[in-house]
Amino acid sequence: MKKRVCHTTLFGLGLTFLGLINGLFLGNSLPAMAKAPAPPTTVAQVDLEKYTGKWHEIAAIPMFFERKCVGDTTAEYTRLATGEVSVFNSCQLSNGKRQSATGLARVTDPKTNAKLKVSFLNLPLFGWQFWASGDYWIIDLADDYSTALIGHPTRKYGWILSRTPQLPLETLQSLAKKLADQGYNPCDFITMPQTGGISKKQPLCVVVSGSAQ
Repeated sequence: MKKRVCHTTLFGLGLTFLGLINGLFLGNSLPAMAKAPAPPTTVAQVDLEKYTGKWHEIAAIPMFFERKCVGDTTAEYTRLATGEVSVFNSCQLSNGKRQSATGLARVTDPKTNAKLKVSFLNLPLFGWQFWASGDYWIIDLADDYSTALIGHPTRKYGWILSRTPQLPLETLQSLAKKLADQGYNPCDFITMPQTGGISKKQPLCVVVSGSAQ
């Protein structure tokens, strides 16, 4: 739901003023724009009880708030009595300390539980602010809940999550293909070093090609 659910957040959530003006006043006079691609497809059903627990970030499209993370990025999810999910994202910094962020996720598609909104803004007296939230879409999930692909309707963000810090090359190749099938470019994903797993940051497409150093 990565740190992140350090999985998230305020980026890309609104229209620009210029875009709004164009849409309201110039839309009929401009040439037709290319139709936006359909958003990724989410999984048919998610058991949130099974989904909770600790996940390791194997790779992700780089996010500003993770720029200082050098490795061991994880997301921990806990189901609350309210039906919401608490989020605790953390990662290792270059000075050896851990950086963390706490958030709250709410299901927006109760039929599948595969679409959620995650907020990391909790104001005193006012509580969690979901006007400042990000989409968290589960677009692939292993039958045993060992791996997950997290997407976004615009494909600006994405994560590969695993219950373990290391995945076999064949599994990574399969996940990269699933990302491509969902309209993502696997080369946009950068691996996250994990103790016992991948040792450095590099494009996912390089890793799955078998040419990683």
